[in-house]
Amino acid sequence: MGYREASSSYKETRIKTAGQGQLIVMMYDGAIKHLTRAIELLNENQGEKKDPASIELISKSIMKTEEIITEFMISLDFDQGGEIAKNLFSLYTWFNRELLEANISQDVKRIINVKNMLSELRNTWSEVSTNAAAQTNREAVGLNIAG
Repeated sequence: MGYREASSSYKETRIKTAGQGQLIVMMYDGAIKHLTRAIELLNENQGEKKDPASIELISKSIMKTEEIITEFMISLDFDQGGEIAKNLFSLYTWFNRELLEANISQDVKRIINVKNMLSELRNTWSEVSTNAAAQTNREAVGLNIAG
């Protein structure tokens, strides 16, 4: 088995065995990774001569992030999430609008701004996920299954 196959298999197993909080963090990681790549490509593609191939890669990276953000939007539960879900929906809508504009104008500052905000949300979800897992483990330890 080659490196690619092993890496792909590992990623697939990691996704299948992850909890909901971990999956959300993984999605944020993917969005941030794509924006980081877009920023790198934009910085490399400065100057008078723009490489069309780089512009296409930049666009694809930004659009991948928009797709992830859209997944976040459609997975919001407004009944249980209440005001938080509404606020996240507004924020995700703003992210996608900013990324669309940044993609059109090749504006690295807008991309960096969205990336930083996604990083903050990612860190919050990571903390919530870790705390929830720790709480579940504490409850399981106190459980008497001997009857």
